[in-house]
Amino acid sequence: MSLQNATGATFSCSATVANSSNKSVVLTAAHCVVDPATGKGYRKWVFVPGYSHGGRPFGTFTAKKLFHLKRYVTSNNGDNWDFAFASMRKHNGRTLADTVGAQGIRFNTPMARHVHSFGYGGTPAEGSGERLNHCQGREHADTTRPGSTMRGIDCVQTGGSSGGGFLAGFDADKGSGYLVGDISVGNGVSEFHPRLGDAARTLYRKASRS
Repeated sequence: MSLQNATGATFSCSATVANSSNKSVVLTAAHCVVDPATGKGYRKWVFVPGYSHGGRPFGTFTAKKLFHLKRYVTSNNGDNWDFAFASMRKHNGRTLADTVGAQGIRFNTPMARHVHSFGYGGTPAEGSGERLNHCQGREHADTTRPGSTMRGIDCVQTGGSSGGGFLAGFDADKGSGYLVGDISVGNGVSEFHPRLGDAARTLYRKASRS
């Protein structure tokens, strides 16, 4: 997906379609929808499902509304709240989920599950943002930052992968599982996702009704 900040600069992040009642919701990182330094939301936010090397096989979906928690911007431990949802407009008269399908999503899941993460990392080794990359591993607690409630795996994807989904119960043959978080930050050894708890569920329900 791509987005534009207040100065007009364009950036790229990753996102995943989440199963929802309006069939139009994606999960991403809060820092992909709002500038944490200013609290200003990003503009011209679009999602390109299945993007690969310039190809847009399912077209481009534009955002109708973006959802993040204020505490992501105001909290001293903002990374704990680094999740967001976007409600997307229809494209060619069809919803996003009807066009490409959707992953399940669960909240308040236990830690230490085997998870898979997916994102469009920006380094040459990752395809410079032109292909989807994949990591997997067993979740562990983030002990690198005081007050962190995040969870991570021993793998690192770089800029552009932010917002990409962490999936548990992933079936590689079917390409499906259920979302338990999104790629947020890394420390050079591990990449971490915020825990999707009650606050995330409330935000998701708002996006699903929009």
